[in-house]
Amino acid sequence: MSEAMYFLVYAADRPAAGALRAQTKSRHSAHLDAGSADVSVIQSGPWLDSNGAELGSLLIVEAADSRAVDAFVEADPYVQAGLFERIEIHPWLWRRGNPFLGSHGQTGPDHLTRA
Repeated sequence: MSEAMYFLVYAADRPAAGALRAQTKSRHSAHLDAGSADVSVIQSGPWLDSNGAELGSLLIVEAADSRAVDAFVEADPYVQAGLFERIEIHPWLWRRGNPFLGSHGQTGPDHLTRA
C-alpha cells in the first residue's frame, strides 16, 4: 500500500437483527481476518447497548484510499446479508495510542507491531 490512510467504519444494525448478526458472524470475522490487498483491519468490534447486546460494528482500517474501503465494506458478509441500517465511512487521523500495546505502549501508528 502506498501512503496508507486510516478510516473509521461505523455501521448500525437494523432493528431486531440479532439473529441475522449471529448467523453471519463467522463469515464476517473471516472477511475481516483476511483483509484484502488494499485494506488491513487494524481494530474491529461490535458496539453494544447498556445490556451488552450488539447493535453495530466499528472498524478502523488502513487503506490506500476510500474506494478500497468502500469495496471492502461492500464485500463484507454482514453487508451482503443486509444487516446494517446505516454505514458511515470517514477518514480518520490516528493521533494517540497503539491498540496492540494497550495503555503501556508507544503512541501513534509508527509504533505499530505486526505479526
